[in-house]
Amino acid sequence: MTLFHGLSAFPVTPADEAGRVDTDRLQALVSRLAAAGVASIGVLGSTGGYPYFSSPERARALTAAVAAANSAPVLAGIGALRASDVLRHAQDAEAAGAAGLLLAPVSYLPLTDGEVLGLARDVAAASSLPILIYNNPGTTHFTISEDLLLRLAEIPTVRAVKNPAPPDGDFAAQIARLRPRLPEHFSLGYSGDATIVGALAAGADAWYSVIAGTFPEICRAFWEARADPGRLAALDARLGPLWDLFTAHGGIRVIHEAVNLIGLGPVALPRPLLPLPAPVRDEIAAALAAAGLLTGEAA
Repeated sequence: MTLFHGLSAFPVTPADEAGRVDTDRLQALVSRLAAAGVASIGVLGSTGGYPYFSSPERARALTAAVAAANSAPVLAGIGALRASDVLRHAQDAEAAGAAGLLLAPVSYLPLTDGEVLGLARDVAAASSLPILIYNNPGTTHFTISEDLLLRLAEIPTVRAVKNPAPPDGDFAAQIARLRPRLPEHFSLGYSGDATIVGALAAGADAWYSVIAGTFPEICRAFWEARADPGRLAALDARLGPLWDLFTAHGGIRVIHEAVNLIGLGPVALPRPLLPLPAPVRDEIAAALAAAGLLTGEAA
C-alpha cells in the first residue's frame, strides 16, 4: 500500500486560548486513531486549524503526534501565507519524522497558477518528503484546475492530490479524465465527507476525512464498503443528519462539538471562531445518537 492510499484521519488540534498545543490530549487522539488502523493520520490539516498556530507550536504538535502514532504514517499540514514559513514547516515536519507533506496554496492576495507551481517546486527543493497537494477552494479561494494538477504532478515528489467534489459532482468522469494523464504512482484522493460516497464508489485512491479523526471505525466501514453500493448507501444514510450539520455549520465547528460530546475533550475552536449555540449542539448530539456514535462507535 502506498502512503497516499486508503483512509486518512484528520484530528482536531487541542490547544488553549493563547494557541499553545495540548500535546498530551493531541497524543491521546492520535494514538486512538493509530489503534483503529487508519492508513494515515493528517495533523494540522484544516480540521486541525493549521493557520491559527505559530511555527513553534506546529513543530511541537508534529513531534508529539509522530511519537504517538506508532507505525501509522503522519501527514503534516505545512500551508502558510509566506513561502518562507511553508518551507520552515516542511523542514520541521521532516525533522519530526512525518511521512509526507500536505500543501495548501494559502494566500491573502489571489494566487496565479505560476505562483502555486513555484511554491510546490520550492517545497520539493527544501524537503525530500512526498507531497500531497491540498485543493481546498472553499478555504483558500484558489482552485487547482485539472491542467495545473497535471503540471504539479510533473514535480517528482508531488505524489497525490486531496480534491474536493468536482463542480458537476461526477467523480467517475473526473477520475477517468485524470488517471491516464497522471504518473502511474500518482494518487487521486478526495475530501468532503458529506459527498464522499460518490468518490469511493468511483474508485478514489484515498479518503482524507474530517469525521475519521474522531470516529475512525465507522469511516473504515465506509472504506471497506466502497465496492458494495448497498452497504455504502446505508452507511451514508445513517450519517445523513450529521452531513446536514456539516453543510450548515462547517465541519470544523461540528467535529469540535462532537469530540466534546463523546468525552475526548475538552477541545475549543481557535478564536475568533466561536462554539456553536446550545440548540445546534443538541442537534449534533441527536445526530450522533441516531448514528450510534454518541456513547461508542458501531460500524
